Amino acid sequence: MPQASRSGPLSGGRRETPEERADRLWAELLQELRVVQTGVQILFGFLLTVAFHPRFAELSQTDRTIYVVTVMLGAATTGVLIGPVSFHRLLTGRRLKVQTVEWASRLTLVGLVLLLCTMASALLLILRVVLADSLAVWLVMAMVLWFVLCWFAIPGLALRRGARKAPAREREVR
Repeated sequence: MPQASRSGPLSGGRRETPEERADRLWAELLQELRVVQTGVQILFGFLLTVAFHPRFAELSQTDRTIYVVTVMLGAATTGVLIGPVSFHRLLTGRRLKVQTVEWASRLTLVGLVLLLCTMASALLLILRVVLADSLAVWLVMAMVLWFVLCWFAIPGLALRRGARKAPAREREVR
């Protein structure tokens, strides 16, 4: 039986082999992807219908450009967030689970950044239609800051604090 590993930045004191850890991380990643893919698919589906609405013809050239950029960002977001499934399917059975999880995690982070851009672009388009341009830009910037805070800054802060406390926890365990 393989020796259980306790090292690594995410081990958290678990006694699991690298393969067991990869299996656990893969299952967790799939759950995360299920949540984000649902939202992305709903947003992208909505974006695809906008062009067929009668008022679409009334949009300014700037708003049409924002719409095209938003649709392309939505497509890119959808593609990158479905990427881990393809990655897993193509590499299944080749004893590359650890690498699959690493690459799928990277694709998911790229997907979150693209989702942030898609949300900002969609908000800009919608708010430009219903508000003054300058107010729309300020509201979008506020929402982008909010998303960055919730999605990246707070988890980054938690990671940094956890890393600082890790040496103390390791001394306590010994």
